[in-house]
Amino acid sequence: MKNKNFNHLKDTFQESIFTWDYFTDFEKVKINIKKVKVELNILNSLIGEENIEEEFINLICEYPKIRQALPLLIAVRKDKLNDTPIITDIYTLMAENKKYIFYDDITKNIKYELLIFFRESGLKDIFQNRYIKNLVDYCFGVEVGFDTNARKNRTGTLMENIVSNYLDNFCNKHTDFSYIEQATQKRILENFNYKIDIDKNSRRFDFALHNNKTNKLFLIEVNYYSSGGSKLKATAGEYQYLNDFIKSQNIKFIWITDGKGWLTALNPLEEIFKHNDYVINIDMLKNGILNEICR
Repeated sequence: MKNKNFNHLKDTFQESIFTWDYFTDFEKVKINIKKVKVELNILNSLIGEENIEEEFINLICEYPKIRQALPLLIAVRKDKLNDTPIITDIYTLMAENKKYIFYDDITKNIKYELLIFFRESGLKDIFQNRYIKNLVDYCFGVEVGFDTNARKNRTGTLMENIVSNYLDNFCNKHTDFSYIEQATQKRILENFNYKIDIDKNSRRFDFALHNNKTNKLFLIEVNYYSSGGSKLKATAGEYQYLNDFIKSQNIKFIWITDGKGWLTALNPLEEIFKHNDYVINIDMLKNGILNEICR
């Protein structure tokens, strides 16, 4: 393969692929807030109340559903409640799952537990002393904070979008070729009438590129690493295994990876670069390497 030079690969890694919409998915934030907007507006009536514990319990008895919005006020997702037992005895460190207080029918015990939650979480002080003026606005900020955890997934999406553009251009110029995204065994068979073996039922390739004239198939995985970490060595090993598994079926495997994070793990990357047939980056795509690989 032309340009199969490791120095070229490492010297042309992209500094960034990020766009401004990478940082926060405001559409998702708005959707999540809309789900609890009514409950949050009801809870707004507690702000500044003097006899706040009594008012808190009375409000919950009248509108039990508002309890489902309470975890959001302390920046906890509902699905994380199962994984977060709460210490009930500081001396013995006994812990108990308390998710039920937000969903079960209201009893005397649940009222008691909700008051403990209200006091110990700090919400009583926040409400009583008006540190928050509007819970909808406050939770909008909480959701923005939650969304930063999804940036890792958006990095993968950005890289896929970039590669998709190059595949679009390639297929427009070479009409014998077509491609699909999120290529499962079933979708490859349906779109290309090409049966592949998979190593696990959940296997999904980022792209499958097919030459309809010669019936050649290319399976493509893409990723981007802006920073280093121990995961990179394991990642390299995974794609070496995947290359061998696919190659044994007379199918070509293309790994498109990029990002300055690889500069912290050059040894495992060079090893797989020498082992695999096609390890390329965005710069190589830009310079038309698909023409060479797929000729």
